[in-house]
Amino acid sequence: MSVRIDEMDRKILGELQRDASQSLDEIAAKVGSSKTPVWNRIRKMREGGVIGQQTVVLDAEALGFEACFFVLIRTSEHEAEWQAAFLKALRDRPEVQEAHRLAGDIDYILKVRVKNARAYDVFYQALISEVRVHNVTALLSMEEIKSTTMLPL
Repeated sequence: MSVRIDEMDRKILGELQRDASQSLDEIAAKVGSSKTPVWNRIRKMREGGVIGQQTVVLDAEALGFEACFFVLIRTSEHEAEWQAAFLKALRDRPEVQEAHRLAGDIDYILKVRVKNARAYDVFYQALISEVRVHNVTALLSMEEIKSTTMLPL
């Protein structure tokens, strides 16, 4: 279902991206509308798939997840069976925050959040015991400079 997004929808989406816990009254006031039209627009965008799951953003370091690794994976396997097993292995591991299939020399990049290097090694050993990969390179992030889920509306 294709949903047309106008300037008012963009304002509403911007407010929701900034803080989805705001009340409808607060959002309506900030975008210059009233509560019912704002609710109808939000409902339309949810039904149309523009607005997905609502979550909260947790502070990984405050919860003890101090290590963030970007894992570059090269594989010589490209069969459907291997790919299904690999994707299942990634989806089953909560340490994997993001996974992308790439064009170029590297086949996949993962963002893996763990408590420390030992926890990464446990993750790594479990992954390679389940699926065959040609080469794995882990890059430890020294500092997160920017992280956002907000789209430039």
